Amino acid sequence: MTTTKTNNGNFFEDYRIGQVIRHAVPRTLTGAERALYHALYPARGALYSSDEFARSCGLRQSPLDDLIVFHTVFGKTVPDISLNAVANLGYAEGRWLKPVWPGDTLTSDSEVIGLKENSNGRSGVVWVRTTGRNQHGEAVLEYVRWVMVRKNRDTPAPEPVVPPLRPVVAPGDLIVPPGLTFAGHDFTLSGEPYRMGDYQTGEVIDHVDGVTIEEAEHMLATRLWQNTAKVHFDATFRPDGKRLIYGGHVISLARALSFNGLANAQMIVALNGGAHANPCFAGDTVRAWSEVLDKAETATPGVGAIRLRLVATRGTVASGTLKDGNGKYLPDVLLDLDYWALLPNC
Repeated sequence: MTTTKTNNGNFFEDYRIGQVIRHAVPRTLTGAERALYHALYPARGALYSSDEFARSCGLRQSPLDDLIVFHTVFGKTVPDISLNAVANLGYAEGRWLKPVWPGDTLTSDSEVIGLKENSNGRSGVVWVRTTGRNQHGEAVLEYVRWVMVRKNRDTPAPEPVVPPLRPVVAPGDLIVPPGLTFAGHDFTLSGEPYRMGDYQTGEVIDHVDGVTIEEAEHMLATRLWQNTAKVHFDATFRPDGKRLIYGGHVISLARALSFNGLANAQMIVALNGGAHANPCFAGDTVRAWSEVLDKAETATPGVGAIRLRLVATRGTVASGTLKDGNGKYLPDVLLDLDYWALLPNC
C-alpha cells in the first residue's frame, strides 16, 4: 500500500480569511549565520560588523543583520504560503520591532488577511501578515506580503477580500532600539562622513559597483534561509530550464552595494513596499541605485530616519531610470524597494 506523507503545499482554495498558520521549523541564529551572510553578500555595515562599534552606539553587542532576520522569518513561511506560488507580488507595512541577538531562536506565524481569485479561475492572490518571534514570544519583525498562488481543484471563488494597507509606515511608528545613540558615532570607522543633513529629498545615488551572480552561490544563500521554493533549485520547474534567483537574494545584494554612498544608513527599521520587477538568473550582473524619498526625526535625539527607494538592475541601466512611458518596469529592472533606515542626525 502506498501512502502520501509528503507536503505538497497549500493551494489557493486551501486558505481562509482569519486562518493563522504556525510555521515549522524554529531556527537558532548565531555568529555562523552572520559570517555566511557577510561572505555571500558584500555587506560592510559597521553596526553589524563589530561588537565594539555597536557598543559605541549604545547597544550591548552587534545585533544580527536586519535582513538575516527577514530572510529567516520569510524562509519559514515558504512551505505553507508560497510553495505553489506563481509570483511573489509585493510587501507592505514591514517593521523591525526588536533587535535579534546571536543565540536567539526565531519562529514565524502568518494570518491570512486577504483573498481574491483571478479572473482565469486557475489562481488567486493571498495576502498574509507574517510575524517573527524570538524564544520569549516577543515579536521581532512583522510584514504583509501577497502572492499569486495556483489552484488545484475547481472550487467556487471565495468572496474577495482585499485588505487596506498603508503605503508608508509613518515615522512615528518606527522603532528605535532601546539604548541606540549616534552621539559617539565614529564616521571614520563607519566608512563615510555623511549624516542625515547631507542627503536631500529627490537625490539619486549611483552605488557604482556590481556583482555577477553565480549558480551555486544563490542556491547556498537560499538554503541558508531554509527557503524550499522549487523554482529556486529545480531546473525542470520552469519551461526555460532556469533556476529563478530568490528575490531576497537580490534585496541583500542591492542593500550591500548601497554601502557605497549610504554607509551610515545603519539599520533597516521599516519596509514600506517592494516589487520584484523582473526575474533574475545566474550570470546576471546586479547593480544598484537609491533615491532619497523622505527624511524624518525620531523620538531619539541624534537618530534620524531616511526613507529610500533601492533599485536593483541587470547590466547598465542608467541610475534614476525605472519605468517606460506606459509606467511599466523596464526589462532590466529587478527590484524596486521602499524602506526606512536609521542614520546619524548629529
